[in-house]
Formats: sequence, C-alpha cells, structure tokens
Amino acid sequence: MPPENEYRGPRLFRKLLLGGVLVVAAFAAATAVAAFSEVDKVVEAFKQNDRLDLGGELSEADAGKPRTILLLGSDIRVDAPGDKGRSDTIVLVRLDPSKKATAMMSLPRDLKVDIPGVGTDRINAAFSYGGPKLTVKTVKQLTGLRINHVVNVDFRGFRKAVDRIGCVYVDVDRRYFNQDQSYAAIDVKPGYRRLCGVDALSYVRFRHEDNDLVRGARQQDFLRQAKDQVGADKLFDDRDELVKIFGKYASSDIDSRKTVLSLLKLAVFSAGRPIQEIHFEGEIGPSYVTASNDKLKKLTQQFLGVEDTKGPRGELGARGAKKKKKQKKSNDLELNLEDAPDAGREQALEAVAKGVKYPIYYPTKRTKGALFAGPPEVYVIEGRDDKGSKYRSYRMVTKRGQIGEYYGLQGTTWRDPPILAHPSEEREIGGREYKLFYAGDRLRVISWRNRDAVYWVSNTLLQSLSKKQMIEIARSARTL
Repeated sequence: MPPENEYRGPRLFRKLLLGGVLVVAAFAAATAVAAFSEVDKVVEAFKQNDRLDLGGELSEADAGKPRTILLLGSDIRVDAPGDKGRSDTIVLVRLDPSKKATAMMSLPRDLKVDIPGVGTDRINAAFSYGGPKLTVKTVKQLTGLRINHVVNVDFRGFRKAVDRIGCVYVDVDRRYFNQDQSYAAIDVKPGYRRLCGVDALSYVRFRHEDNDLVRGARQQDFLRQAKDQVGADKLFDDRDELVKIFGKYASSDIDSRKTVLSLLKLAVFSAGRPIQEIHFEGEIGPSYVTASNDKLKKLTQQFLGVEDTKGPRGELGARGAKKKKKQKKSNDLELNLEDAPDAGREQALEAVAKGVKYPIYYPTKRTKGALFAGPPEVYVIEGRDDKGSKYRSYRMVTKRGQIGEYYGLQGTTWRDPPILAHPSEEREIGGREYKLFYAGDRLRVISWRNRDAVYWVSNTLLQSLSKKQMIEIARSARTL
C-alpha cells in the first residue's frame, strides 16, 4: 500500500456491529409498544455476560440529553487460550434529539495513537493491552470526547443475526472469490444479491485483494442497505430472538432499567432519522494510519454537530497537485471502445446468448482507462416473499484503474427491488425519466425503467464517480 495514499473512509460495523444496531432499534420499537416489560428483557439480556469494568472512564448524561456510545467489535480466538482479543472495529455513535440524524464515526484499527501507560501503537492494540477500559481511555485522549456508554460485541453472532432478519439484499460491485486458507472462503458473484449468514459474514470480512479503505466502504454500504430494508415491524416481531442473540454475544456497562429506558427513548426518537457518516481523514503509511491534531479536532466537531462529510468515501490516488490534476483528467468520459469495435454491445449480445429475453441496456461511455471486468453476469434474484418469486437479471461490471474501484450497470425484471424504494429525486434527462439516489452529496445510484424491467447504474464503493459522470453513463445506455 503506497505510503502517501489518503485515507478518508470509515471502517463501519465489521462483524456483529450490524446486529447490535438492529437490536437497539428492535428494543426501541418494543419499548414504544410494551414499555417496562420489554425494557426488563433488555436488562436481562445485558446481564448474560459480565458487566464491563470501565473504572470510572464513562461520563454521566442527563435523561433526554445527547449521548455518545462507543461500539467495539472484538475477536477472541477460541483456539488460543488466554487470548484477550482485538478490537477490529471501533465506532462512535452520537444520539442527539436536537439533530435531524444520528452521527457515526469509525476509527481505523491501524490508527497511530499514544496508548496511556503503553506508548505508541495501533489503536486496536489498546484492547489487547487493557480491554475495553484502556480502549475507552485511549479514544477519549485522542478525540477529547466524553463517552457515556460502551457496547462490546463478539462477531460470532453476526451470522445468526443476519439470518434472523431475513438476510440482506446487497448491490455487489464485483466478484468476491477466495479458497486460500489464509483468508475466509468466499464465492459471491456481482449483481443485486440476497446475502444470508455465511455469505454476508464472508462479504463484510473480505480481505484478499483489498485494502482498509475499500473494505471499510463495503462494510458501511452493507449496513446502509440492511438498515433500509429491515423495518420496525420486522424488528418488533423478532425482538425476542434478536435480544437473545445480542445478549449472548455482547457485553456493556448498561445493566439497569433506568439506563436502558433512557437510551431507548433516544433510540425511538432517532429511529426514523438518517445516519450521517463522518469520514475519518488521515494518511495511510506502511505501518500506520496517521492524522494531525487539526484533523482530529475537525472530525470531533463534525461528529458532535452531526455533519455529513462531503465528497467520496475515500481517495486512492496519491497526493500532490500534479497527481490530482492527472487523476482529474483520467476521470473524463470517453466512448466505450476497447478490444472490439463496441465492447458494450458485445456484452449485451453475450447476455442475450445466456438467456436474457427482455431489452438489454449497455453503456456506450466509460471513464477513461476503464475496462469491462469480464463477461456479463446473468442470473436469477430470489424474492423474499412466500410465493417463491424469481427475477431474471444481469450485471455488467466496469473496472477502473484503482484497486477496488468497480461500477456497474444492472438490469432486472424485479420491478420494485429494495434498493430503488426511496429515491432522493426524480428527473427527466434527454427524454428519459430517472430516479436519483444520493449518499450525502454523492450520487450513489441512478435508475430508469421500461415496461419489462428496471435498470440502474451503481457508483463505486468509494462513490468516486461524480454526479456528472454517473448521469452521463446512464444517458449513454442503449439497447440492441
């Protein structure tokens, strides 16, 4: 990994953190309907594991006031007796009733910090040296924030939590494959896919041929799609099982009815509000991720103010004016001409040969230097309903010049997939009706439809394509 690459992306909810957030939402729904009887279930769930001993590192917060929660995703090796584990994920969550969103900021595990009583090391080493207590102390010293609560989650329950909520439909940007025993086995193909326990866990944990920046963006994207798909009714119906899963694999300082009720009131208030992600700004070096004091202060202010970070989730290019100018030029669109006179049309003809019988759109423009990452994927999406619905689908994947930079064009006979449920904007461009979906100030997805199917262009995981590029690629789409 180049020493001067800029890091601007959170590592969100590796392993079981997703289950934790969903269960908190379930607790909120349960509290709103069933009051104290449900609160007591939550209290008992937290008591299944030993209460975290944090030695006075936490700050008290008045009822109804903002609270900062530190979520830790730890991994204890069952084949290593005495192993204290590592905090693979360190996420700060801000619940503030005066704001219109919930703030989340992830600290990269390789962040260079001064661990009190230990010295300079990666921030995730604080957990190995002194568990959650030393991690809290390190985060407080680094950010200047007051921490009100800590939840430590073991990733082993992730698979059960995902299965319990009915799996998650994910817009998979490329093929994820590995059978090397050095990494988790995985074979997830590109396209709009329903990922259940094992595949979901392998997908969010994928390390092979990847880097921290892209991996963190993939985990954040999984969380966003899960949150959009799992409604309060589903969470309420499954609250007892989710509480059991969460109680078995989580520990916290939260162990009283008063504390739980106060948190749940904040959760109920925040349940329908969006998540604003604070992108961690730093630089990736050969051994550490580093960040200046000025950047840390800026991030803390954004977190407390619940301010969405603008721009892409990360930048993989080297820094410097000349590099930036060259990178900007490489982002220009060009006619989609590769080895064949019209590679996009060749993709469409191959999709027809594989059995696609409805109109196939293919891009006639691409970002400069990009190539199709193999033949189109033609497959069937399985619906979640009881009717056994199946939808014919295809995906064309385009690979840019950077690691982990893939964008795609999707077509499916599924008229109302969850990914297209809540458009940010609808607009007519060039005689075609589009639906636009934003993440912050970035255009994440742009879609259109005809009487047979729906189609969309997906941005890269880092959301590195500009709005103009996304619209031009969609406008360039043609049928055979």
